Amino acid sequence: MTVYHPLYHPLSDGWTLRPAVPAVVPSAVLDAGAVPATVPGCVHTDLLAAGLIDDPYLDDNENRLGWIGDTAWTYATAFTWTPDGHERTDLVCEGLDTVATVTLNGVRLGRTANQHRSYRFPARHLLREGDNTLEIRFDPAPAYAEAWRAALGERPGAYAAPYPFVRKAACNFGWDWGPALVTAGLWRPAGLESWSGARLAEVRPVVRVEGGRGEVEVHVRVERTSEEPLAVTAEVAGASVEVPVPAGRRRAVARLSADDPALWWPRGYGAPHRHDLTVRLRDARGRAAGEWRRKIGFRTVELEPEEFRLSVNGVPVFVRGVNWIPDDCFPARVTRDRLAARFAQATGAGVNLLRVWGGGLYESEDFYDLADELGLMVWQDFPFACAAYPEEEPFRTEVEAEARENVTRLAPHPSLVLWCGNNENLEGHADWGWPERLEGRTWGAGFYHDLLPSIVAELDPTRPYWPGSPYSGSPELPPNDPASGTVHIWDVWNREDYTRYAAYTPRFVAEFGFQGPAAYATMRRAVSGELARDAPLVLHHQKADDGDGKLLRGLGDHLPRPATFDDWHWLTQLNQARAVTYGIERFRALAPHCSGTILWQLNDCWPVTSWSAVDGDGRRKPLWYALRRAYADRLLAVLDGEVAVVNDTDRPWRGELLLVRHGLGGEPLAKEGVPVDAPPRSAARVPLPPAVGAPGDPRRELLVARLGESRAVGFYAEDTAVDFPPAAYEARAEPVAGGYRVTVTARTVLRDLALFPDRLDPAASVDDMLVTLLPGESATFTVATGQELDPGALTGHPVLRCVNETAP
Repeated sequence: MTVYHPLYHPLSDGWTLRPAVPAVVPSAVLDAGAVPATVPGCVHTDLLAAGLIDDPYLDDNENRLGWIGDTAWTYATAFTWTPDGHERTDLVCEGLDTVATVTLNGVRLGRTANQHRSYRFPARHLLREGDNTLEIRFDPAPAYAEAWRAALGERPGAYAAPYPFVRKAACNFGWDWGPALVTAGLWRPAGLESWSGARLAEVRPVVRVEGGRGEVEVHVRVERTSEEPLAVTAEVAGASVEVPVPAGRRRAVARLSADDPALWWPRGYGAPHRHDLTVRLRDARGRAAGEWRRKIGFRTVELEPEEFRLSVNGVPVFVRGVNWIPDDCFPARVTRDRLAARFAQATGAGVNLLRVWGGGLYESEDFYDLADELGLMVWQDFPFACAAYPEEEPFRTEVEAEARENVTRLAPHPSLVLWCGNNENLEGHADWGWPERLEGRTWGAGFYHDLLPSIVAELDPTRPYWPGSPYSGSPELPPNDPASGTVHIWDVWNREDYTRYAAYTPRFVAEFGFQGPAAYATMRRAVSGELARDAPLVLHHQKADDGDGKLLRGLGDHLPRPATFDDWHWLTQLNQARAVTYGIERFRALAPHCSGTILWQLNDCWPVTSWSAVDGDGRRKPLWYALRRAYADRLLAVLDGEVAVVNDTDRPWRGELLLVRHGLGGEPLAKEGVPVDAPPRSAARVPLPPAVGAPGDPRRELLVARLGESRAVGFYAEDTAVDFPPAAYEARAEPVAGGYRVTVTARTVLRDLALFPDRLDPAASVDDMLVTLLPGESATFTVATGQELDPGALTGHPVLRCVNETAP
């Protein structure tokens, strides 16, 4: 027997795209014939590159592109193949979206109906020396889903689209922050892999830490064309082992033990150490048949169910999280560099966990590798969201296959700390009237309480599994009960003022949030017409039910009514930042009773008004700067009648808490000092002494709290009731390397000073905002830009804003 390393030939070039059934296709597309296609990619991006459609992210172009998702499409390529001496050649498709028929040289290799899986088709018998043709036809996912809905019966969900009836990212059909752009195409790479004798079909390391030793069980599955003996070797952290794979056997387990390995820690708790794990397959004569390399991390993860408290390496971790949605409707455009930029924004805001939400995808290897490298924990939902899902065939088999593949694929990543069965489906069944509408039909319970936990227990036993979120720990309990498990708080934003966050004493908040518009430059790029709050093209980029009304009502008594678009944009962005800050400060002050918060949401997939901290063009909204303060390692916050001192470091936080009640003119009216000794990983509330807790005139006073380098400012009344003077200040902008330094010196109190340089240069950004100054105080902002800007414009309205400004 001759054994070689597998030989891989990528199939990334020479693809074309054409409609397979032209019934609903515009004539321009028909006349174009076969257009060049990019793999990985999708129909939308290929048509866009060919100039055959307008950008679906701009204006209301989305409305005119529904025909793409309702059309069957054929991708085709021709390639030259030369016999390579191997026994087997497989066509490997890492991602087909979604209902696909694969044909090689006129012979059907197979059909698929699951975006979340990869596929391997034996192809050697069909390959010809010389020219070969490969075609992949993608039938419309909506039609496929509708046919199964008709066959299996209606299932209730948050939206009318039939997304529960096809294994595809649910948000692809449209969501309350995303467009309906139903994709098709080879969304991950494809290629031909040749091999002989045997190949490494699967490697699954199970990593434990016991008694200071790192233990690794490497589970190996081989595919083989011969029954001759094989051997597997594994190496990690200075340890190595070789185990036989006897004749005819297809599985082996290699066990390694490393003395006192450096551990992987999440951000803020230690360094995210990783170790190279190398697995090799050899034949009986010692010749290489395949190699697998990954970086793994030694660490333990435990979950205390009632408290929903995560511990890593035995240390309880307060989760400072954000929810993650697909970063683009067309995921092939999400490169490693783009992920790195988004992760830098997350870590820059103090985030230590990303929740991969269940309406999206199992993300790319780059996603989890970057999380490993940065010490970012990952909570991974299985892709089920906001609907009842059928458990009948073919869906049960598809769900099992995708779960087995992805649990195995992601097992090496130390950043992954939790598997979660679904998003909001347990709550939907309990609280949204589903049982009456289901009339006894399946809805997914068997997946979340039986199939998925059994797969995780079998394949990834070192990680906890949670049936869904929200969930209180037992099917007998209300799913969204704050007393145990996870809670989603959506009465705020939908119905209640954000001060209602103070009424909650949750164990763990897995979703909560408040909307704000995208950055000005993002809106300006996305909307070609008038920028007005109620302009039709602006409203098209607001997908939430009554979203614009909720934005305005959400201002409540907190901020004044906006008179212009510029005021609306500024005040609703500010209100989003205020609302989220209000919730996080109070939830963190509840620690350890509350063990974490996961903001909805970090990112957007297109330019839209939404709950994100970073908009669809990657620009940071005011919320991002507020999140950086609220998620700081050490948080000082003025709450209702007290000051929260939150110390999420491994060092004590000691000193005198200086509390000064000021008049709006800056004059001190009362001063108190309170000694503080906050132990590591602690939260405390310090009651305000009467001299500073009770203002003489709440309309004309404020409170400043200081502890070491930390400072917090609180007002005794809502901004609309405070007797703010018209803003007076001196501002100057001076050129520095890479941009400008803007210095603002207050002559009056300045409430939430902010700078928006993207109004002058779409590529410009600022390092800080939402700074409150007393008279005589100064703040310096650094603006990064590659252009020469007008200093007067940089320091004037509407670029420089504060709550108590007077418009020119």
